[in-house]
Amino acid sequence: GALEFARYLQSKGVLPALAHTDAIYDEVLAGFNNGYTLATHLYSGMSGVTRRNAYRYAGVVESAFLIDGMDVEIIADGAHLPAPLLQLIVKIKGTDRIALITDAMRAAGTDVQASVLGNIHTGLPVIVEDGVAKLPDRNSFAGSVATTDRLVRTMVDLGGVSIAAAVKMITATPARIMGVQDKIGELVVGKSGDLVIFDDRINIATTIIKGRVVYQHFETIG
Repeated sequence: GALEFARYLQSKGVLPALAHTDAIYDEVLAGFNNGYTLATHLYSGMSGVTRRNAYRYAGVVESAFLIDGMDVEIIADGAHLPAPLLQLIVKIKGTDRIALITDAMRAAGTDVQASVLGNIHTGLPVIVEDGVAKLPDRNSFAGSVATTDRLVRTMVDLGGVSIAAAVKMITATPARIMGVQDKIGELVVGKSGDLVIFDDRINIATTIIKGRVVYQHFETIG
């Protein structure tokens, strides 16, 4: 029912996405042709090359690379994906097809060492260390504690892209993927006056929303 579900979502103006799945290329291609044009959390909880009865099949990761029109999201916190994979994704997909996402849970922006993933009362307990949220047994990540400035900084430092390219992957590209590029995503007449001013280390100095200054920190730039 996944293909029918995708078509239904599209009829309601909702973007379906491939997420944590063991699909192989033929299944991914069918999904793409029926509306699954976005791959969530590339490399996280999805198949790579798969072997079945001695034969190898391309998994979701390879399919996302091979299908030119498929957009991908990456958790660019420097923990979920190491530098070589960040660079590989950029090399293959390019900044026009990559959206940077935090996948952040409630511990983001705090200094806590323990938190809860999901419902505050019934969710999974997690620990926060090494700049990322983990399950208590440290066998898996449990979301992220990254903020968007960290994503831009990581892509510059580890992904090897320019600041302009990194900013594009967190502004214009996701706006286009979400279908709201006529309202947000770039500084042009007629679009929302949302602006973040930062230095060359992505330290935030000023935040402006709809033309109104909502945050200022004068010590970061100088």
